Amino acid sequence: MESYKIHFTDKNFLISFLGGLLLLGVSLVTQFFINGYVNNLPSAPVTDLILSNIRVYNVGGIFVYGSVLLLFVGLFVGLKEPKCLPFAMKSVALFTLIRAVFVILTHISAFPTQVVIDSPMFDGKFFYGIFTGNDLFFSGHTGLPFLLALIFWDQNRTTRTIFLGFSALFAIVVLLGHIHYSIDVFSAFFITYGIFHICKFLFKREWELFLKN
Repeated sequence: MESYKIHFTDKNFLISFLGGLLLLGVSLVTQFFINGYVNNLPSAPVTDLILSNIRVYNVGGIFVYGSVLLLFVGLFVGLKEPKCLPFAMKSVALFTLIRAVFVILTHISAFPTQVVIDSPMFDGKFFYGIFTGNDLFFSGHTGLPFLLALIFWDQNRTTRTIFLGFSALFAIVVLLGHIHYSIDVFSAFFITYGIFHICKFLFKREWELFLKN
């Protein structure tokens, strides 16, 4: 509570925090409309070295509920360390916006044998757009936890390991479920690494705040 009192009574922190919240909201709305755009485009699937040689596995439950678990873990870590919130929110927002740009550049439909994501808890157009569709390149489920791992790399070894575990798990799951092409998964690590360093440059003040003891 003392940490919250210190940070949320600081005008500069509040401005940065609210800016991160606004940017994150904009990025999520953008993602929603981009998903709808690419899902309505006529496109065709392509062959894949890995997916074409392994059968599809029913990993829908792990894919969906693992995402929910990642969300709660991310919220817990963020709320535990409020000084990280401005940088983390702005980084996730930029990650989402950059991915949205990548998604609209090339139009490829999902692999024909993609596992059916069927969960009554996540019915509706909004969740369909997040967990299925043609927004393939690059894999957000793989890249986002890797981004969080990079953010906490030198700050908290346990947190870093947890997020790396999520990233590896989702990389395997989306391949086994034929949810993403292999290029979507493997490129996510390289692109996310680049995004992280762009974030450190663009949000230098927020990054320096996060590094303070």
